[in-house]
Amino acid sequence: MSTATKPKHIGRNISRIRELKGMKQDALAYAMGLSQQTISSIETSEIVDKEKLEKIAEILGVTVEAIENFSEEAVFNFFNNFYDNSSISGAQGINNSCTFNPLDKVVELYERLVQAEKEKNEYLEKLLKDK
Repeated sequence: MSTATKPKHIGRNISRIRELKGMKQDALAYAMGLSQQTISSIETSEIVDKEKLEKIAEILGVTVEAIENFSEEAVFNFFNNFYDNSSISGAQGINNSCTFNPLDKVVELYERLVQAEKEKNEYLEKLLKDK
C-alpha cells in the first residue's frame, strides 16, 4: 500500500472557493479579462501557473496559500465552530445584533435618490430655459 499523498487539485480548490463566495465563472472570467471557457479549463487543471493563481486569489479575496491548502473539511469545521461559538458568545454578553435600523437606511437611500432626481430635473429645466 502506498503512503504517497495525492497532489492538491488547485483548479478544484479555486472552483470551491469561488462557489463558496457566491461568484459565477462568468464573473471571475470578467474580472480576469478571460473567457468563461478559460476559467472552466483552469478549474479542471490540477496545476495553475503562479501568475494566474495570484490574480485569482486577489479577485476571490483570499491568499494563494488559502487556495493551495483549501479543504472542505476545514471549512465545515470553521463554520461548525463559528456556529457553536456564536451561541456561547450570547451567553457571555457579546452583542452580535444590528446597531442600526435597516428600514432607516432604506428610507435614507430613498431620500437621497429623490433629492438626486430633483437636482437632475432642475438642471434639465435650466438647460431648457437657456435655449
